[in-house]
Amino acid sequence: MITKKFNRKHFVVITLLTSIWINISEVFRYFVFVKPRIKSFFDYKQGVADMDLGIFAIWGFWDTLLTGFLVFVFWLYSRVFRSSNWSVFISGTIVWSAVFVIFWVATANMGLSEWKILWITLPLSWLEMTIGAWIASKLYKKYENDEM
Repeated sequence: MITKKFNRKHFVVITLLTSIWINISEVFRYFVFVKPRIKSFFDYKQGVADMDLGIFAIWGFWDTLLTGFLVFVFWLYSRVFRSSNWSVFISGTIVWSAVFVIFWVATANMGLSEWKILWITLPLSWLEMTIGAWIASKLYKKYENDEM
């Protein structure tokens, strides 16, 4: 059972550790699946879907913020409904829906990508969020066991 009291130190450590997975997954998905399709969609127009140090830094910040949201939603859901595989599934799916589904549907709807990219990005991002929630669940259990 996840502790009822929110521990900021545990939250920060768990967020940073879980963000390693989220960052790796994001970078892999982007370079292998998204970037080539976006560049092709925009006929390889210069400046579209490029990556430099500034963009990469912002992306790292965004991924860490996303991870903090995921870790907090998992903690909150587990606090109310107990820590379980169901908590991992639900919290990963809630964050995935709130971030990735809205982003990719809006992007395709505005004509900034093709709709068929959703068949790749949505399942992979759902898997990323669910694994991230699972990592957070294991880390929370570890920290609670260490305190006993």
